[in-house]
Amino acid sequence: MTIKINEEEKIFHLSTNNSSYVIQILKHNLIAHMYYGRKVRNYHSSKALLYTDRGFSPNPTLDDSTFSYDTLPQEYPTNGNGDYRIPAYQTLENNGARVTQFEYIDYEVVDGKPSLEGLPHSFSNNNDVETLIIHARDSHNNLELSLFYSIFEKTDVITRSCLFTNQGSSSIKLLRAMSMNIDFRNPNFNMLTLYGRHSNERNLVWRKVVPGVQSVESTRISSSAHQAPFVALAEKGTTETTGEIYGFNLVYSGNFLAQVQLDSFETTRLSIGINPFDFCWTLAPNDSFQTPEVIMTFSYEGIGKMSRNFHHFYNNNLISTSYSKKERPIVFNSWEAIHFDMSEEKLLKLAKNAKNLGMELFVVDDGWFKNRTALSKGLGDWIPDNTKFPNGLDNFVQKIHNLGLKFGIWFEPEMVSPDSDLYRAHPEWCIGIPGREKSFGRQQYVLDLSRSDVQEYIIQSITNILDHAAIDYVKWDMNRNITEPYSLQLPSAKQMEFGHRYILGLYYILNTITSSYPHILFENCSSGGGRFDPGMLYYMPQSWTSDNTDPICRLEIQHGTSITYPAISMTSHVTESPNQQVGRISPLETRGAVAMGGNLGYELDLNKLKDTELESIKKQITFYKENRKLIQFGDLYRIDTLSQNEKAWLFINSDKTKVLVTYVRTLSIPSAPIRSLRLNGLNPSFTYKDQDTGLLYGGDELMYSGLSISRVKQDFYSKTWSFEVE
Repeated sequence: MTIKINEEEKIFHLSTNNSSYVIQILKHNLIAHMYYGRKVRNYHSSKALLYTDRGFSPNPTLDDSTFSYDTLPQEYPTNGNGDYRIPAYQTLENNGARVTQFEYIDYEVVDGKPSLEGLPHSFSNNNDVETLIIHARDSHNNLELSLFYSIFEKTDVITRSCLFTNQGSSSIKLLRAMSMNIDFRNPNFNMLTLYGRHSNERNLVWRKVVPGVQSVESTRISSSAHQAPFVALAEKGTTETTGEIYGFNLVYSGNFLAQVQLDSFETTRLSIGINPFDFCWTLAPNDSFQTPEVIMTFSYEGIGKMSRNFHHFYNNNLISTSYSKKERPIVFNSWEAIHFDMSEEKLLKLAKNAKNLGMELFVVDDGWFKNRTALSKGLGDWIPDNTKFPNGLDNFVQKIHNLGLKFGIWFEPEMVSPDSDLYRAHPEWCIGIPGREKSFGRQQYVLDLSRSDVQEYIIQSITNILDHAAIDYVKWDMNRNITEPYSLQLPSAKQMEFGHRYILGLYYILNTITSSYPHILFENCSSGGGRFDPGMLYYMPQSWTSDNTDPICRLEIQHGTSITYPAISMTSHVTESPNQQVGRISPLETRGAVAMGGNLGYELDLNKLKDTELESIKKQITFYKENRKLIQFGDLYRIDTLSQNEKAWLFINSDKTKVLVTYVRTLSIPSAPIRSLRLNGLNPSFTYKDQDTGLLYGGDELMYSGLSISRVKQDFYSKTWSFEVE
């Protein structure tokens, strides 16, 4: 049983395999947070709340000066009632009042995981999940709140979300509606977030939690490459393998806010949800508002275990397509080979070479549709270019299939070029404010996905292609953020709902298309990793990790991405050298080794490679196929006992009988010391055989003593070991 309820003391004890989460209903029906951390058998309030009178902390009643909302740990706090910390929600009534006080009413426990209407959400398998729903109400305005807690016992995950329902007779505006709040009675945390920019996504940032507010956010109406919708709190000294850490990831692709506040009484308040910036949602009588879901997990075995909790959860309880359990194909993408200089003849030549090397899926990227000869043209007109495919796209797809390859195609459905038939016919479908000039990004405008007519146009134009050609893979791109947020179809009073309505429109489109074509592998892309989040992962089981394919840059990008996302969700391509993004010259072996840290693909002009390079690629592909199941479905362990000049990681299968280890050193060092690599996650009792040398090592030896790394005078050096139990 994952939910224990003490009716007398009004205590709710939620348990996973390794964690406990405790809520208690206090005086004035306050929903209080009591504990989250390492699993305890039973909760008896050993760390009891000690009430005391605090100066400048108001009290709800005259007879008790020790009870104040300002000093108590809460599950979902409001503002204006004496709690001066940042609230989880805020409302605005018609008379201008901005104070709401929810009081506990009752609870229910349901088997399984409720779905969230219109939003991506986690799900249970075989009824292995219990959900606690706590109901609260403001008796003054009859606004009701439901707090959802779903317990995924095996993966040490609890998901949270909130539902607001207006049961009153007057409309109410939501100015803030975070998906969760948690008050830790502990000030000693370090905060981990992931920041970046285009072509440099998801860098790790550690900072000490200090008094005041620290936050990360997006205001771009996308989750963005600049800050990820993720935050973690860790005890000081936490490493990959040791220490306590709490991770929180928002299942949402739009504006978000994740913030941590350390108050004067040393309580650490963490909240995450839709960004209240430029947000206001009107709840008419009987209307409801559902917040996005938060996935939270706890580990007392360091960052690595937190990551693997996320990885297992996404693969088993979030990715909604059958591809969560399917091996992903080795892709060849046409973009870096030919860009817009596209013809059927050139594509077929590339495809034949790709097939000869062992690749499995051929992707025609940007440039296949009419008038698309430059970035400034054609977006929105999703009609194949007959000059490039004189016998039709469907005929070309059949030729690719006849080679023994699957076929994939690129779309950017959310955008429109000013030089397009769509824009000339429907300029009102673009996002923009009447009378103001619209800003450009990548020489294009953004379509208003909050409009049902735009949604239906995108669905119809995409399905027209998918219905007339036997397509196996779709790359869904999004290459700019939104400016001048405004919809011509929304009344002025609802314009601050636009950002969320855009995302709901996107989710409607994705749900319609992906559910209609379950055999197609959909890949999310946003100039690389600009919208890599759990919300997109729900519909599309993998994402283009970054437009930056330089292997040395990718070491950091893929490391940061793996903090929350499994290797099978990351696509990583071997591209040409010098690299098109940064100009670095790197060995083909290292480009391959890094790309094998995710779903392997290639994106370079095969016609220009030397025979030795082609042979190396062929060997890489053979090796990846031999180890694909291990990489895509095994457990990932990052190895952190190295210098900043080095990165290493390993994949291991569930029974710990097969291990693949990769080591990369950036720069050669003069008079370098001999380094050793201590592995993680092996069975210390097993004996492992090095598949290259035939040498035998104990699992305990490999973990505690380690592997010596040869001195090689070479920049951008890589080495891979493969071990199997003897």
